[in-house]
Amino acid sequence: MSLTPVDGTDGSGSGSGSGDIGRNVRGADRKRRRRRVLRWSATVLTLVILGSAGAGYLYYEHLNANIKSDDLNLGDTKDRAEKTQANAAGQTALNILLIGSDARDTAENQKLGGAKDTFDGPPLADVQMLLHISADRSNMSVVSMPRDTLIDIPKCTDPDTKKVYQASTRAMTNESLGRGGPGCTVATWEKLTGIHIDHFMMIDFSGVVSMADAIGGVPVCVDASVYSHTSTGKGSGLKLEKGTHSIKGKQALQWLRTRYGFEDDTDLARAKAQHMYMNSMVRELRANAKLTNPNKLRKLAEAATKAITVDDGLDTITKMYDMATELQKVPTERITMATMPNAYDTVQTGRVVPTDDAAKLFRLVREDIALDGKDKKKAAATASPSPTVTDTAADDAKIAVQVHNSTSTSTLAAARGRASAVTQLLRDKGFDEAVADTSAATSEAKTVIRYPSADLQGDALRVAKVLGVPTSQVKKSTEVSGVTLFVGGDWRSGTKYEAKKAEENDTTPTSAQAMNGADDTQCMHVDPAYSW
Repeated sequence: MSLTPVDGTDGSGSGSGSGDIGRNVRGADRKRRRRRVLRWSATVLTLVILGSAGAGYLYYEHLNANIKSDDLNLGDTKDRAEKTQANAAGQTALNILLIGSDARDTAENQKLGGAKDTFDGPPLADVQMLLHISADRSNMSVVSMPRDTLIDIPKCTDPDTKKVYQASTRAMTNESLGRGGPGCTVATWEKLTGIHIDHFMMIDFSGVVSMADAIGGVPVCVDASVYSHTSTGKGSGLKLEKGTHSIKGKQALQWLRTRYGFEDDTDLARAKAQHMYMNSMVRELRANAKLTNPNKLRKLAEAATKAITVDDGLDTITKMYDMATELQKVPTERITMATMPNAYDTVQTGRVVPTDDAAKLFRLVREDIALDGKDKKKAAATASPSPTVTDTAADDAKIAVQVHNSTSTSTLAAARGRASAVTQLLRDKGFDEAVADTSAATSEAKTVIRYPSADLQGDALRVAKVLGVPTSQVKKSTEVSGVTLFVGGDWRSGTKYEAKKAEENDTTPTSAQAMNGADDTQCMHVDPAYSW
């Protein structure tokens, strides 16, 4: 990577030629200098979108030393999610998990975060956003998961202490961070969504404040005066009058943490406020080119590299720059912020669970379909490539198949007797060694067949063919010991498998509350109980 000085000088001194030529050269130098500064500004800007920044020409080794890194994925009970297929041009999508930690592990974080009783306790991933950049770099999608979401967290192993955290069901998603580090949060997302995550970036309270100060003011709007504070000491402390305000530093952190005072005082409203801030920040920086000042760039680079923790794939300025080069291609109007569709849990008050719309949203991301609906039609975009078969299937009568009931959903209990019914269906078709799994029902949005090793791939594909299950739903996984059929929520009854036609609809669910990056009319609604 070039370390060209920002002032554009080349050390050549005065040269021969007329004054006009000299002026022309100087003019050309100034144009090149402006272009170079703007290129670096764009690079920093794209990383600011991620809550981080880098300026590779400033104190390269010093900045590298600032960066903290951790393992990307700590899950060890299931294979990684498969990468998105490359498009016709050979480009692949990029998925980055953004994590906001509530760690009270320093005096500054304790002061900013409050809750003295949790000092130096297990950190929680209170902000989780999956940032997806399309393969052709034409659009970007950001999907937030509410911190109160109940999901299954896989087994994770702390890379430093080697402590093993066993798998947990119906756990709060933010607990994943305290189970070995951000790599467990990544593993949890992959388990839930089936989306391969390439990188993560994590930031804490003090990091947000230092970044927000370095960036400068970002305009936000409230439709009434708000004070996020309760008589019992809850609330972010945010206090703003009605209207639009430019916020930075500690006030920016308060905005991003506000729960009591916005809309229905839930984490869903907080996610909406975070989306507004991020979109506004991008618009403000791009419109006003605030990062063309070298001193401002240096401060931002220092703040960013000290504030973030990343995976090993992003642990140098060079790697960040390479990623930024791709990210800066996405226009503001093609950025879409969304929240994972959810419903309140029927058992635990105040907690939410993913809905069927969430499964659809994750499918759109997996298949690299833009959430703004502006994708050009992709020929055979939804067709999955035929897998390379390395094993010949055994006779049907000798293929051992275990059938598991996975028909429960966020809104429906498991359909009774499905494992037995589908087992009988297989036996009727000649699979004599099919057996029903009598363990508790689980949840799979789609029916899926998993197999543990290459020598059983042919058997698994044979079962899929007989039942009419698409080959894209046959997966290799170390989570099973043999060919295992998980009868999903899309096959709750009947003896014939038919994929839901609705899944072919590529429209973003309205329940995702999609917000366009260029929309500058957004204004947070204030709960009257917190107005003054």
